[in-house]
Amino acid sequence: MGLPMDYTESEVLQYIAENDVKFIKLFFTDIFGSIKSISVQPGELKKAFKTGISFDASAVKGFLEASKSDLFIVPDPATLSVLPWRPQHGRVVRFFCNVRNADGSLFEGDTRSILQKTAELAEKQGYEALIGTECEFYLFQVDEKGEPTYIPQDTAGYCDLAPRDKGENVRRDICLTLIQMDIIPEVSHHETGPGQQEVDFKYDTLLKAADNLGTFKTVVKTIAARSGLYASFMPKPVDGNAGSGLHINISLRRNGHNIFDNENLPEDAQSFIAGILYRIREITAFLNPLNNSYKRFGAYEAPKYVSWSKQNRSQLIRIPAETGERKRLELRSPDPACNQYLALTLILQAGLEGIMQKRKLAAPKDINLFNASPEELSGLETLPLSLHEALKLARQSDFIRSVLPEATINAYIEMKESSEDPAFEEI
Repeated sequence: MGLPMDYTESEVLQYIAENDVKFIKLFFTDIFGSIKSISVQPGELKKAFKTGISFDASAVKGFLEASKSDLFIVPDPATLSVLPWRPQHGRVVRFFCNVRNADGSLFEGDTRSILQKTAELAEKQGYEALIGTECEFYLFQVDEKGEPTYIPQDTAGYCDLAPRDKGENVRRDICLTLIQMDIIPEVSHHETGPGQQEVDFKYDTLLKAADNLGTFKTVVKTIAARSGLYASFMPKPVDGNAGSGLHINISLRRNGHNIFDNENLPEDAQSFIAGILYRIREITAFLNPLNNSYKRFGAYEAPKYVSWSKQNRSQLIRIPAETGERKRLELRSPDPACNQYLALTLILQAGLEGIMQKRKLAAPKDINLFNASPEELSGLETLPLSLHEALKLARQSDFIRSVLPEATINAYIEMKESSEDPAFEEI
């Protein structure tokens, strides 16, 4: 029995019984985007589907206090995937999970469930969002103890070839692993910075795209480690070189038609873009969550100003030169350190609000903003220049409070304000 495309609980249980599965990893995500995991034996899976597997939520940053700490993870059967890098005899599989309270209700701080609700809201308004991510990362050497260094794997540049490009074999293994997990890579190449890589994979529906990005980051780190390297998703790990972005491509279907597939953008497509531009400054703390994130803006094609254009890579939002189902907007400010569930929730909600309020889209800025004159830049807002400024804007935002649970917002902002960035090894 092969893996079905949309798995039910009964199909999953049958597959596991018939395919020598000996270990099951249950993935869930904290409010900062870190994947956590609990492992269970196959005999526990039926219980996991029915009542969930309990964990100490007080030990997970931003979830619950110790006095009220029992939460349960419930696997989503549609996310079953074999981990190809583990033994094929006595297989290991994984599921993404939703987090529930002891009474079975959804835990309001579960960011995956928050994104699911956003997908449902879009559907009620007559839209289906399709998301494609372009995620950049660096490959660094490790020291004699296996600890990561800041020494890039190579000195190659954009689209260089082997032997100068030493990341070719790692990228190939990443792509082959993704294919085995039913995630289809489309483009992979060496990026601008020394040791910097990019792998882009096919767009998908909102929740699947977010899950796929979590899978992608896990695969990248695993394959890099097997190759004796360290993969970093730090936004700006090497001063003076290109930062790593998480470019988010969005198209919207209405009645089966991509609303961006039009020579002249229709009114709802324009309002969707205008909605994102209107809210971008106040949601930036969730798209760019580290002090390090703000070192990236304004250089090496990373945006700095709140603007849009067609094709121009210096802009915050651009419309790539594509047609048909690939016609889309590309948001260029987010970085890979974000929680993709929260980031996509806020971006989509901002765009949908723009449609509902019929926001008017300003004229495009068809200039290179990296060498524009002060006169050309006059009147353009900038993205927040620091995490401190971004958190201040988020705390003041009525929009964010209308989208995310108050407890999640407060926990996120307070922990960001009171602590340093995660250590290099954690990104």
